[in-house]
Amino acid sequence: MKTRDFSQWLSTFRPSINGYGYYTDFEKVYKNAERLKIEINILNSLVGSKDIEAEFKTVISKYPDCIKAIPLLLAVRENEIYCQDENGAVNYKFNGKIQTTQQYTYFMRQTGLFDMLQNHIINNLYDYVIGVEVGLGSNGRKNRGGHQMEHLVESYLKKAGVEYYREMNLTEIERKWNRNLSSISAEGTSTKRWDFVVKTSASIYVIETNFYTTDGSKLNETARSYKMIAEEAKGIPEFRFVWITDGGGWAKAKHNLEETFQVLDDIYNIADMENGIFFSLFQ
Repeated sequence: MKTRDFSQWLSTFRPSINGYGYYTDFEKVYKNAERLKIEINILNSLVGSKDIEAEFKTVISKYPDCIKAIPLLLAVRENEIYCQDENGAVNYKFNGKIQTTQQYTYFMRQTGLFDMLQNHIINNLYDYVIGVEVGLGSNGRKNRGGHQMEHLVESYLKKAGVEYYREMNLTEIERKWNRNLSSISAEGTSTKRWDFVVKTSASIYVIETNFYTTDGSKLNETARSYKMIAEEAKGIPEFRFVWITDGGGWAKAKHNLEETFQVLDDIYNIADMENGIFFSLFQ
């Protein structure tokens, strides 16, 4: 019989899990900018030039490697850029080998880079690149966000001082501890991989973690799937399924979550971890 109230438990869910490093990975920003610092500083000599096209041709003739930095000025990671207009199509390569100075000059003119450099729209090209890298780095937020819940759960596992393993599948668990998990592995056909596995003297705990900021069909599918695992796991001695979830996305998918809450004893959220649930759970 559940002693916890679902509505009260749901009210402690967090709308976001974003840490301070989620928004911009400055270490990576500086590292990426530093990689082309010499080439960027060479091109920086063109800022405010009175005859920028002639000076650009001189620069890339003397220092052909500086063209490697040009795609970054357009917030492009690749070293090839395809462009076309009424004068034809060109696949520009920025690997340090000059195609023709005329082609690169045309590229710089048509993309607006000459105008930006010549008319002092920027004052320092390296500072500009730092800004570009910050913008490009924002594209990695999804990847950073996807692992935040796992990192958070792992930090509480470390605090609890338990023996734990990351990303183990059912077959690995069966081999390592000589257990029969066929009831949840579809007679050995499932290759389900768990985020964490905790081993104590009394039991094996398999742990799934996730955080949902927004709602969607994925949440309902997850809740139904974990409800089934919870019911199947009950017949396995010294084996427990633990689900740690959170996020504002559950507000609109709470009915399926509640169904799982009623059959799964070991379902927790961030507040539960903060309150020390792992110290009492893994005994």
